[in-house]
Amino acid sequence: MQAITRRRFMAISAVGLALPGRVMAAPVYQWRGIALGAEASILVQHPQAEALVARAVAEVARLEGVFSLYRDSSLMQLNAAGRLEAPPFELLECLALCGQLHAATGGRFDPTVQPLWALYAEKFSAGSAPTEADIAAVLPVVGWDGVAFDSAAVRLRLGAALTLNGVAQGWIADRIASMLRDEGLVDVLVNMGEMRALEGRGWPVQIATGGEVDLVGRGLASSAALGTVFDAAGKVGHILDPRTGLPATARWRGVTVSAPLAAVADGLSTAACLMESREEIEAALAGFDGARLEALA
Repeated sequence: MQAITRRRFMAISAVGLALPGRVMAAPVYQWRGIALGAEASILVQHPQAEALVARAVAEVARLEGVFSLYRDSSLMQLNAAGRLEAPPFELLECLALCGQLHAATGGRFDPTVQPLWALYAEKFSAGSAPTEADIAAVLPVVGWDGVAFDSAAVRLRLGAALTLNGVAQGWIADRIASMLRDEGLVDVLVNMGEMRALEGRGWPVQIATGGEVDLVGRGLASSAALGTVFDAAGKVGHILDPRTGLPATARWRGVTVSAPLAAVADGLSTAACLMESREEIEAALAGFDGARLEALA
């Protein structure tokens, strides 16, 4: 059984549906490496396993060149210059989804929090928390209204920067799942911290806060205010409120959302950590067909 927590880890398990019980006489091929700055692995059991894995790894590497904050990606070029000419269509698609998530969550999902994240990381690495004045100095460059994009260019307000960490893992999970489906694999689980299952026999997924979801043809993501923290004491989490500049409070131990796309589940679960009630979360999910709140603790 797979257990889901928010972590920087990717595992892709793929088995052809033609043979029952997920047990085949086909070879098993496993790849381990780094993707999106984190440990990654791909496991495929299929007659053409090695070739399928090679294609998946190449696609992950290509998409790192779009979304990564850890290499010279399209996103890093945009953040450095404030403008990116002829942006890749994957970036445009992801930004369009970010706009939908921003609207549905009342502004809580906002990729322009990157300057705030950088402030917190810098201050805590130096042994202190950012002051109110520090936060107030950064807030004017935060806000989705400072992002404009079309097929010709992406433009940011002066001093702004983006992080797509709240959605890109799910987006890439969807892309890899789609690739494997195109190869004829339908009993597939893609796990990048955000999970995506194709149509098939279903995958039992254990939620870290308790319970289990039988995942079929959907994406699943879990987030927690203190899932990843800046400080050694574990009290200041990485999910920052773009409206106030403050970290999410530990109102919920964890929020788990499923949706037809892992990218949607990823973004909604992140934003839900900044919401005060189940009703607020459900209202945000209502903006996306098929989105469900699977667990709230």
